[in-house]
Amino acid sequence: MSENNLAPSADLTLDQKLPEESTEAQNALPDSGTKAWLTVLGAWFVLFASFGYIYSFGVYQDYYTRFYLSIHSPSKIAWIGSVQLSLPFLLGLVSGKLFDVGYFHALQLCGGVILTVSLFGLSLAKPQKYAQIFLSQGIGMGVGIGFVFVPSLSVLSHHFRHRKAWATGVAMTGVSVGAIVFPISTHLLPSIGFARTVRATGYLVIGTLVLGNLLMRPSPPKDVSQKPQIGIKSIITDPPYLFGITGASMCLFGFYFPLIYLQLYAVEHGIDENLAFYSISILNAAGIPGRLTANYFADIYGPWNLIIPTTALTAASIFSIFGVHSPGSLIAVSIFYGWFSGAWLSLIVAALASLARHPNEVGLRTGFGLALGSLATLGSAPIQGRLLSSTFIWSKAIIFSGAFLAIPPLLFLLGRRFIVKERKTQRV
Repeated sequence: MSENNLAPSADLTLDQKLPEESTEAQNALPDSGTKAWLTVLGAWFVLFASFGYIYSFGVYQDYYTRFYLSIHSPSKIAWIGSVQLSLPFLLGLVSGKLFDVGYFHALQLCGGVILTVSLFGLSLAKPQKYAQIFLSQGIGMGVGIGFVFVPSLSVLSHHFRHRKAWATGVAMTGVSVGAIVFPISTHLLPSIGFARTVRATGYLVIGTLVLGNLLMRPSPPKDVSQKPQIGIKSIITDPPYLFGITGASMCLFGFYFPLIYLQLYAVEHGIDENLAFYSISILNAAGIPGRLTANYFADIYGPWNLIIPTTALTAASIFSIFGVHSPGSLIAVSIFYGWFSGAWLSLIVAALASLARHPNEVGLRTGFGLALGSLATLGSAPIQGRLLSSTFIWSKAIIFSGAFLAIPPLLFLLGRRFIVKERKTQRV
């Protein structure tokens, strides 16, 4: 690809030039191959160790509420998980932009060190010492994961031209597997104690992060110094992107309610504690086929066509928590929510990335969208905890969470209409 082909000419605006450059840059990308799938495997390991750990917080919420931080309210404890969940999204804007300009491995190294140091710091936290746990698990681990999450997904765009959504879905199954393994590993808490259990998971995190970084390789288009200079102002004036990030932010107000509170809900409704404990693992196991099938079909029919019904079904799965009164219903709801929530998180990343007009814009588009969503993620769990109160009024929190996922399908539908009109195809 020549320098002249990539450099915008002086007499053309950015918006006029981008479609041609986008096509040319996309055609220069490889489409799978050994290096590409090793990068997917590396991303899988990083997501296993990072977001997979975050997705196990429901176990910690239950353990902290009933034992380790029992003198504190559920709402206050929920701030730990809320901050831990929101920081990777908030820092996505920074890490996405740094990824776009070539700091991929520096981000992975920095994030990995912060994550592991914070995790071992958590193992030193004492019972009822809220500040120690908040700083290490909420802020420290959240910041560390924030540096590795968006780059680990964005690097896949360097290796795939036609199968980006499928590659993203495969990598995102690492989140589901991690969220199965880490909750089960915390079953050691009663036998070996909090500190030794957390350290045991820490050694697993170190090993998988190192392996993931050895496997991942960025491969940006050549002449990256001549890439179009895209700013936030340019992307937020793009109507489908604006509808997409608004819908995603609304979803994140209610999205994580089952992940944080389902185990506690089950215990409070008389379901066996052992089964309730494994509900988080069941939920995340269901996310594996959910992510794979959704992203496989997204490459065929388009991520925007899939995100609309997936969001609606995720909303329905949250309302279905009202029906959890027995072991069988708990398992059914865990599978229902796990399947479609897993699909949703993979699809929203693919949908936002699909709007990029140039490969070097993927990190910014994805990062900014997730950063905006972090504000919703930050406030959601504490608000839900406040609605629950100390008397556990579950109906308020469930309706609040489900309602915020019921509206976004309409926003995604509007965004899809703009894309169809621009691209002259229904496959979007």
